[in-house]
Amino acid sequence: MQIRFRNSFGMEMDPKSLIRDIVDFLKERPECRYTIIIGTDSLRLPNNRADFVSAIVVHRVGNGGRYYWRRDDFGLFHTLRDRIIQEVLASIDVAKELLEVLKARKNLPAWNFEIHADIGENGETKKLIQEVVGMIRANNFEVRTKPESYAASKVADRYV
Repeated sequence: MQIRFRNSFGMEMDPKSLIRDIVDFLKERPECRYTIIIGTDSLRLPNNRADFVSAIVVHRVGNGGRYYWRRDDFGLFHTLRDRIIQEVLASIDVAKELLEVLKARKNLPAWNFEIHADIGENGETKKLIQEVVGMIRANNFEVRTKPESYAASKVADRYV
């Protein structure tokens, strides 16, 4: 994994430390159920640029969790649709990279994997739901949208 993330305290983690932290968290309580979630949110800036934040959430179901985040700059975005599509692409890229590394690890407790999209039935993004859900499912990932997409709409949103 080549992507650098920050932990919830804002401390930058190299890729090996990130994976080690996730694996240690999973192994700490192997009897628990886990869901690993990727979500990205963005904020349009005045100059048609956008601030993108991707989050990795490791949820120990019923017992809290941990999260990690990173900021990206993908250039200019003139439409909401372009920004939302880039959010989804960023989440898919992180998901593929993380999944590849985690699947190579042995003796991990069972975990589910989801991508959270910052779209919902209310507001301007409702017309994009079918397209976004299709993109994520086409990449063989489970998808959640608002109000269930907390990795994007709460965790990543906190840092944009």
